[in-house]
Amino acid sequence: MDKKWIWGALAILVLTFFILLGMDRPIISASGEIYFWHGVVQSSENSQHISDWYTPSHIIHGFIFYGLGYLLLRRYPKGLWLCAALLLECGWEIAENSPAVIDRYRSVTMAFGYSGDSILNSICDALWMVAGFWFASRAPVLLTVGIAVIFELFTLYMIRDNLTLNVIMLLWPIDAIKQWQGAI
Repeated sequence: MDKKWIWGALAILVLTFFILLGMDRPIISASGEIYFWHGVVQSSENSQHISDWYTPSHIIHGFIFYGLGYLLLRRYPKGLWLCAALLLECGWEIAENSPAVIDRYRSVTMAFGYSGDSILNSICDALWMVAGFWFASRAPVLLTVGIAVIFELFTLYMIRDNLTLNVIMLLWPIDAIKQWQGAI
């Protein structure tokens, strides 16, 4: 990949860091600890560390964004695909940490006490998306789709949530799903 795309990707990540900082997002969790994995969903530490139960969703974002790049940007360099994917992912990370989206999560999803992500978590979520994008660029399509399905089923089983349910609940909340998710 041409260095200009790598610099572009880094610039997007740095800009995202400073936008989130300007939004008064904490850099790390309030506990002051940094963990590679934090696995308690209903916790003030959720979405504060390097990885958590929502990491597979961000990897799947990378799969999806690579597929979109293939469909829409095939004539352009893959570095552009990656920068476009990062713009989408980082745009979501910024939107996800806005008061409106935080309130939406609290009201219609299982994230009852959700207060937004730490900057560390948001930047790592974007990097997990890059990992998914990279994997999808090298793996057969069926393997990528199979892994996405496994991730979705595994997180559904483990925490009663996944990317699919997150999208459904944010866009078209279903009370029965919210009740089922809350019955943990």
